[in-house]
Amino acid sequence: MSTTEPDTIPPGYRKDRNGRLIPEQQIRAVDLERDALVVDVVGKAKGLREQLAAFKREVFDNITALVQLSAEQYKARVGGNKGNVTLFSFDGQYKVIRAIQESLAFDERLQAAKALIDECLDEWTEGSRSELVALINSAFRVDQDGNIKTAQVLTLRNLSIEDDRWQRAMAAISDALTVVGSKTYVRIYERDANGLYQPISLDLAVV
Repeated sequence: MSTTEPDTIPPGYRKDRNGRLIPEQQIRAVDLERDALVVDVVGKAKGLREQLAAFKREVFDNITALVQLSAEQYKARVGGNKGNVTLFSFDGQYKVIRAIQESLAFDERLQAAKALIDECLDEWTEGSRSELVALINSAFRVDQDGNIKTAQVLTLRNLSIEDDRWQRAMAAISDALTVVGSKTYVRIYERDANGLYQPISLDLAVV
C-alpha cells in the first residue's frame, strides 16, 4: 500500500488530468512545453489580478479620502462610499468616475400594486385605452428567469393618472422597491485629439 500523500507528486513525475502519476520521461517534449507555457501564463495572470485588486482598493480609498477632504471645507460630514463621483485632472485631459450600481427588486407589496392596477384595467378595457393596457401588461411581464424587470414597472410612475386606485398602486410600487445589493465601479478616461473622452480599458479582451 502506497504511503504517498494524495497531493504529493514524487520527483520525476507529473500528475495528468485524471490524477494519475506519469513519469516525466514518458511525456512528450511538446506536452511539457505546453504545460510550462500554460502554468507561466496562469501564474502571471494571477499576479496581475492581485495587482488590479490592490489598485482598485487604492483608487476607492483615495477617492473616498478626497471626497471627505472636500466636504471638510464646508464642515460637512460624508459617510461611506455612497454616490457617484466624477473627477477631472487640472488640465481636463483625464477623467476618473466612481459609479455605484444598485440592484433593485420588488417585495410582496408589488402584488398589492398589481391588484389595484388590475381593478383599473378591468374598468378601462371598456373604453379606448388599449395602448395603455398593453403598456401596463408589458411592464409586468417576467423575463426568462421569471423575474419582473424593475425598470419597466417603474416607468408606470411617469404616467399621469388621477384615479385613486392608480395613485395607491404607484405608492405601493415605490414602497415595494428594495435595494438588494450594490456594486462599485471605477472608470478611467483620457481625452483624445477630438476632445472626446475615451476609456482606458483594463479588460484583457480589448487592450
